[in-house]
Amino acid sequence: MSDTVIKVENLSKQYRIGEHQGYKTFREAIVDAAKAPVNALRSLIPTALRSKLIAPSSKLSSPNDTIWALKDVSFEVKRGEVVGIIGRNGAGKSTLLKIISKIAEPTSGRIELRGRVGSLLEIGSGFHPELTGHENIYLYGAILGMDRWEVTRKFDEIVAFSELKKFIDTPVKRYSSGMYMRLAFAVAAYMDSDILLVDEVLAVGDAEFQKKCLGKMKDVSRKGRTVLFVSHQMDAIANLTHRCLVLNHGDCIFDGATDESIERYIGTMEHFPETYKALPREDYPVITGVSLKTTIAPNIQVHAEPMDVRIDLYAPNRLENPAVSFSILNSFGLPVLYGWCFHSEQSFGERPGMWRLVCHIPKLRLYQGRYILAVRFSERLAKKNNLVIENICPFEVVMHGKTHDFGWAPGACTYIEDFNWKICQKD
Repeated sequence: MSDTVIKVENLSKQYRIGEHQGYKTFREAIVDAAKAPVNALRSLIPTALRSKLIAPSSKLSSPNDTIWALKDVSFEVKRGEVVGIIGRNGAGKSTLLKIISKIAEPTSGRIELRGRVGSLLEIGSGFHPELTGHENIYLYGAILGMDRWEVTRKFDEIVAFSELKKFIDTPVKRYSSGMYMRLAFAVAAYMDSDILLVDEVLAVGDAEFQKKCLGKMKDVSRKGRTVLFVSHQMDAIANLTHRCLVLNHGDCIFDGATDESIERYIGTMEHFPETYKALPREDYPVITGVSLKTTIAPNIQVHAEPMDVRIDLYAPNRLENPAVSFSILNSFGLPVLYGWCFHSEQSFGERPGMWRLVCHIPKLRLYQGRYILAVRFSERLAKKNNLVIENICPFEVVMHGKTHDFGWAPGACTYIEDFNWKICQKD
């Protein structure tokens, strides 16, 4: 018997722009049922008369108003494999999982699945908002084709993992997005599905629960279940998978080892905006530009390699003891590195005009992960012109070309510095 549990052949999906796609909600199904008699009567009206009744602003979509979310994608997944699916926004990742989970229909191509499919795609997409968490657990199990006693056997584990025992008898429409995600992941992970589809489960929730999710997906794969995992967090992809599909504009441009896949994905990010720009002002100083000089590509920095932070400042008049500083913040918005340039230490701003300040960091020892920049300007003695620019120049630190026997665990630390060891042997 073949170990292949997912076989995708020449899969394509075309969407018409502006046309509603995908599955219907319970509410939409009720509305459609109510409209059915009206639509039936409308069909009896002669075409010529019907056209006069249509509002002049109504237009049919042009046949050219279409996009290909997926184009001739083919791959196979073996039993027990954990495969990452990565790519920029709009690459087709979520569309692929929706087709595999049979939420959406392909335009062409075919899929062969062997086993039950459990999915965690959009937050709460498998839940009925009016039902409680308790009731939705049994509803999800029924959708998977499980008997009630099978769900009951898993019920306590699901509730314990989700940490929602206090709210399990509350309608899920009252849950926060984090609570939705907790319950949805617990249900998908603990039900007896052979294939688990997970789309950006780490985008919602606290760090501790994200760690639990990664650990559970590892445990799931060790028990022979297959996982397809979509994420923009490369540290999570690197920690969980050994193989990835890289999608770009609907095409699968690479299928192979995770480390090489991440490099290919980084290559598709080169056109992302990596600088901050603003126009000079005649009335007060303005930071007109901020950019990074990183190692591999714009916004991709190799650990322990040099990096420059460039700041352009326009001063319409002489500055009074100016100060420029920047902070590097981690993915949780916490500052982890601070750099500054004070007029008292390095002269600038004595004359009107454009000034460029470059902070050269010989070895940026931030650990792997995503970071972002915040820049500040002020005239310290005058206590005026305080300017703060936040959430600019995002970049990612990678451990490219650096190997250790223990591997690189995501979130293990924030900063790595050189250590000098003195070792001696006692008599």
